[in-house]
Amino acid sequence: MTTAPRPRFSVRAGLAAPPDHDGPFEDVPDHLLVPLQKWVDDALHWDYRRPKEEEARALCLRLRIPSIPDPTSFRKADFVRPLAQATGAQLLDVVDEVLQTWTAGEDGVRILTDILDDAGSAYRVNEARDGLEERVTPAVRDAVRQTMAEAAAGPSAGSAADHLAAAWQAAYGRGPDPVRAYGEAIKAVECAAHAVIQPNNAKATLGTMLGEIKNARHKFTGAIPSPAGDPIAPAEAMMRALWEGQTSRHGAQTATVPESLEAARAGVHLAAALVQWFVSGAVVRTP
Repeated sequence: MTTAPRPRFSVRAGLAAPPDHDGPFEDVPDHLLVPLQKWVDDALHWDYRRPKEEEARALCLRLRIPSIPDPTSFRKADFVRPLAQATGAQLLDVVDEVLQTWTAGEDGVRILTDILDDAGSAYRVNEARDGLEERVTPAVRDAVRQTMAEAAAGPSAGSAADHLAAAWQAAYGRGPDPVRAYGEAIKAVECAAHAVIQPNNAKATLGTMLGEIKNARHKFTGAIPSPAGDPIAPAEAMMRALWEGQTSRHGAQTATVPESLEAARAGVHLAAALVQWFVSGAVVRTP
């Protein structure tokens, strides 16, 4: 079970506000640069610090990174140092190539995974453990960002953009908090849907909105047609899936089950789609 990270001491002591952005970080931010460079240097050395010259040479050639000539001998060159001193996107290319050639070993892959996770990187080691991949594909990430921008610009969406941003941060930032991510995702949809579904109910929730749709579905329509001739059915099904999937919403005699990280991330993406529908007018109240 993933738990929420402990706030920094300065935040707990009231000396500083929580950071506005704490991941996921794209490219190679300053706090990740040296740990990643050291990981490359370690991965390209044998025991007793003997460098893997042939592998390093191949990486330099494939990535078009100039080697460093040895001034004492024309026959020698340093191939490891320029790889370990790479920065930015080029450093990510080096890490990806090291994984592909499997020079890192099992321990190296574990260490790299910890480094990327602790740094809040936007990248991770893929399931095959032979390269890097985006934690979230750029197209999906950009679509969610666009939805946030549209929600922020729409006065009828309330604070949907803020809640969606908080849900994204809790799902993909450093120290993911699945329970908060799922709860913020629901709040984002409630804000975006309020003006359409229950504008006169100041205490409307996703649950009461679903009840409104069930009792008066003729009042609503959506852009996506339904085979059964019920134009609000697709949006209703998505809203219900999000609402009923929140396992930590209520307490009972049985143990409360927190949302898994996978469920929380799926809920965030489902919420982003619903927010976009309501903000764009894909779901509206019939005249």
